[in-house]
Amino acid sequence: MRLPLAVYGAVLCLCCAPILSAQDAAKVDAKHYTVLSENAEVRILKVHYGPHEKSVMHHHPAGVAVFLTDSKARFTFPDGKTTDVDVKAGDAQYTPAVTHLPENLGDAGMDVIVIELKGKAAKAEKMEMK
Repeated sequence: MRLPLAVYGAVLCLCCAPILSAQDAAKVDAKHYTVLSENAEVRILKVHYGPHEKSVMHHHPAGVAVFLTDSKARFTFPDGKTTDVDVKAGDAQYTPAVTHLPENLGDAGMDVIVIELKGKAAKAEKMEMK
């Protein structure tokens, strides 16, 4: 009886590992993410991926992404699903909290400014969505 329970526990741990290990992008992928500024309300990240580079699975709170270059990227999510995007320099978009693994699909560098909401700004955003 104990062996099957142990096997189920191991399988559960393996399935949850990508979600549980998803961490702060600036800590787990300092090669691509640089903190430009941070206070109680926001954290501003400079993101740079070289051609065909990819990250590791990580998490971002709700925020805004401003694309500085024309880019093609793929985002892989913990459940294995992917989304491909094609953005132009100057495009900006709101993003809810997300755990993902980004990959630059292009032959040129990809540059993005990510503004993560926190503190009062994040709470106000959650209230507006109700």
